[in-house]
Amino acid sequence: MGKMEKQRSDIYDVDESDFQSRVVEASHETAILVDFWAAWCAPCIALAPALVRVVTERHGEVRLAKVEVDDNMRLAGHYKLRGFPTVILFREGVELGRFSGARSVHWIHDWLRVHLGH
Repeated sequence: MGKMEKQRSDIYDVDESDFQSRVVEASHETAILVDFWAAWCAPCIALAPALVRVVTERHGEVRLAKVEVDDNMRLAGHYKLRGFPTVILFREGVELGRFSGARSVHWIHDWLRVHLGH
């Protein structure tokens, strides 16, 4: 049960009202991956389990904040998103990088190593 509690705290939904506090400000404590996704988007559904696995395997080094874009179009517009899924990595309150489309667990781990330095 302890593992599930940790997983829940590392993977959470955010929206426009709490994005600043739970992503931008929280990224001063730990890196935050933001998954901009939509229920109608097949690549979004394909990517979700890979993101969960990567976050779980990194044991608190990075958290995953999920933003449903249909309910948060202003956030999608603010970050100039062109397609979904788009994943943005935040650290120290700034964007470190982003990628779009479904990716493998291995690819995401490599991408994080490049952007986080480990």
